Amino acid sequence: MKRTLKMILALSLLGAPMARSQDNVPILSGALAFLGSSTGGANSYEPILAPVLVAPFGDHWLVESRAEVLGFIARENGTSGPYSGTFAATFDYLQLDYLANTHLTVTVGRFLTPFNIYNERMPVWITNLEDGPIIYTIGTRTSGSSNGFMVRGDLVAHPEWSVNYTAYFSAATTTENLQSGRAAGGRMGVFLPQTGLEVGASYQRFLQNGDYNAYGAYAIWEPPPIPLDVRAEFAHSPGGHGYWLEGAYHLASSRGTSTWLSRLQAVARVQQFIKGSNPQPGDFLPTVNVNQFDIGLNYYLPHELRLNGSYGRQYSSAGNANVWNFAITYRFLFPAWPGGHQ
Repeated sequence: MKRTLKMILALSLLGAPMARSQDNVPILSGALAFLGSSTGGANSYEPILAPVLVAPFGDHWLVESRAEVLGFIARENGTSGPYSGTFAATFDYLQLDYLANTHLTVTVGRFLTPFNIYNERMPVWITNLEDGPIIYTIGTRTSGSSNGFMVRGDLVAHPEWSVNYTAYFSAATTTENLQSGRAAGGRMGVFLPQTGLEVGASYQRFLQNGDYNAYGAYAIWEPPPIPLDVRAEFAHSPGGHGYWLEGAYHLASSRGTSTWLSRLQAVARVQQFIKGSNPQPGDFLPTVNVNQFDIGLNYYLPHELRLNGSYGRQYSSAGNANVWNFAITYRFLFPAWPGGHQ
């Protein structure tokens, strides 16, 4: 962990000399969060620090990185015994981007595996429910990150619609804090800006421990006239398949309204997982069929502070259980050194 913290500090300092001769300076953002969960009477707590560094240099180059320092505190015997905790630190991504044009960005290094949307687009300060989907690990093993290269951009760009794409290759890595699986895959989506709708599909070929395919589909709908966010995913692998569908609604008449009521957001999610006939070692999927629903509330306070609480009910042949979650999340954003400007 000490070695990882030194790497995080070194990366933060790296941006300074790269941007002194230009207007855009490195930006440090991210979140500080405290999560609590109770599943079937077993309580756990997770403090999380997730700093994000974005450091541009030149007209076409960008360094991006996100680290995580997180803890897990729980009773030693699940529902009894004294509390004990462990802490770990890792890099989610550490990548160099070359922005050739709107149609092509080339990335090398460590990046978030681009399978469907949850892994890349829903960090702890954005996701509406702190409890991740059951199917999250399909297409993202072994760590949710890949070490290799990636290309992405807009294949076709039109004022009324656009087609985006991503393709990547990852090498197998067992280095501490930088683990990844050997895999190749891609994603393609269609975005309709006037209706706020995006739909797409993902594919991955996992190239170790017995080659196999994983594929999925996703949808996002954010209709401009109303403060509604709808998100959904489907994913399939030899270990099983399933889906989740989530809706979040701000209790205000429009997205531009600013009242105490507009800070309140109601969330609901349903999900289902059906186990497969050929589970893979280390895929972290349930060994039984699971159904679950969740309802929750988010309250957005001033100064980027958010309160979250949710209740869920999980049904499976292994036993039914109540799932309670709460979270306090603070999102920060400032120049990477004092006196910086943008």
